[in-house]
Amino acid sequence: MGKIIAIANQKGGVGKTTTTVNLAASLGVLEKKVLLIDADPQANATSGLGIDVDSIELGTYQLLEHTKTAKEAVIPTTSPNVDLIPAHIDLVAIEIELVDKDEREYMMKKAVMDIKDAYDYILIDCAPSLGLLTLNALTAADSVIIPIQCEYFALEGLGKLLNTIKSVQRIHNPQLDIEGMLLTMYDSRLRLSNQVVEEVKKHFGDMVFETIIQRNVRLSEAPSYGESIIKYDAASKGATNYLNLADEVVKKNKQTA
Repeated sequence: MGKIIAIANQKGGVGKTTTTVNLAASLGVLEKKVLLIDADPQANATSGLGIDVDSIELGTYQLLEHTKTAKEAVIPTTSPNVDLIPAHIDLVAIEIELVDKDEREYMMKKAVMDIKDAYDYILIDCAPSLGLLTLNALTAADSVIIPIQCEYFALEGLGKLLNTIKSVQRIHNPQLDIEGMLLTMYDSRLRLSNQVVEEVKKHFGDMVFETIIQRNVRLSEAPSYGESIIKYDAASKGATNYLNLADEVVKKNKQTA
C-alpha cells in the first residue's frame, strides 16, 4: 500500500513545490511508482511538470468535489514513474464550496483510497495556508514533510503549523506522523544559513533530514522549462540533493530500492 506524504508549510517561498516536484522525480528515478497531487490553486507543481494549466479539465477540484474518481483525474507526466493529479485556478473556490459539507476535512482521504495501492508514494503539494485544502491533505496523509528555508524568519510560523498538525492528529488523523523537516535554500557561505541549520537541528534533532537542499541556480531555472531538476540538469547540485533526499525517504520507510 502506498505511503501518502503531504509537503506543507503555511509560509510561502520555502521550497514546497520545488521539493514535491523534485522528490517525486527522484523517487521515480529510484524506480518507485509515484503520484503527485497538486493541492495548491497556484498550480505550480502542475506547470513544473510541463503540463499546460489552461488545458486542465479534470484535477484536484473534481477529486475533492467527488464528481470524478482519482483514477479519472490522473494524467501521466514525462518524468519516469510519475503520475499527476493536476490543479487549476478553479481550486481556489473549493474551500467555500466544501465549508457546509459533512466531513469536509475527509474529502481527499476518501477520494484517494481507491488508488492508494497503485503507488509506492503519493505526494501532496499543499497551498501556503492552513485552510481547508491543507487540512484535507493532512487528514489524508500518513506523514508530512515540512520544508524550512535557511533564512532569518525560518522558524516564524512553525509553531502554528506544528499546532495544526497536533490538532489534526487529535481530531482527524491519529496516525499522522512527521516524516521530517527539510532545510532548503542553504548557502554555506552565509553565517545566517549555518546558524539556522544549527538552531533547527538543536530544537528538532532526529526529526530533521540529514539531506540539506542547497541554493542552486539550475534548481530555480528548471520550473520555467516545465521540468524537474533531474530532467533539466541531472549533474547539478540540486539534482544530487533531491536524489539524496529520495534515498533517505526510501531508507526511512524500509522499502527495498
